[in-house]
Amino acid sequence: MDGLRVVPTADGSSTLYSERFKATYHSVNGALTESMHVFIKSGFEAILLNKKTVEVLEVGMGTCLNAALTAWVAPKFGVKVHYSGIELFPPILEVLNSTGYQTVLEPECADLWVKIVAASAGDPVPVSPWFTVFKLYVDFISWIPNQRYDLIYFDAFAPDDQPEMWSIDNFKKLFNALTPNGVLVTYSAKGLVKQNLRQAGFNVERLQGPPGKRHMVRAWKTPDH
Repeated sequence: MDGLRVVPTADGSSTLYSERFKATYHSVNGALTESMHVFIKSGFEAILLNKKTVEVLEVGMGTCLNAALTAWVAPKFGVKVHYSGIELFPPILEVLNSTGYQTVLEPECADLWVKIVAASAGDPVPVSPWFTVFKLYVDFISWIPNQRYDLIYFDAFAPDDQPEMWSIDNFKKLFNALTPNGVLVTYSAKGLVKQNLRQAGFNVERLQGPPGKRHMVRAWKTPDH
């Protein structure tokens, strides 16, 4: 199945294992738990002060789990989300359906996931009154941003598996694409990641990680940049 296979994780949700990168898309200690902790609780919910519209960029859209969770929580905060997701190797529909997210996620979230998975790439697609998704099936390394984002989910494969994604130059590109006070969150707290983020201009904060990881990182762009 497209060089991917389904792997169960500790919280009852599944993830995918990539033969190409010899790595899983989410933590085997809990795919759903990790997404909620790193990207929703430590990212999305942390930037919402006085915002009515949020521009989100995900680098490594993968299974669309982070997107679906974002679409699910957005109306709870009264925030409209424009969500751009970059993915060079999008899993085929058969593989995505095999994850079982349709039954594991809360019904409303599962419905949003199905719609996001079905959305075509290349143009913004309204998924709900609160959420529009814009899929970009491109190589992040050569991609040039043409807008500003309030929040970036950096969810590439780990630095040991895909080191080229975590370079200073790539982080500089993302830093420049953020709005003042914009935030980047990622599950990796590796020393090189924090160093490269700082070299790119970010202020870096180490936070408690999800199950199985001691720490994660939240980085932000100060208003004077």
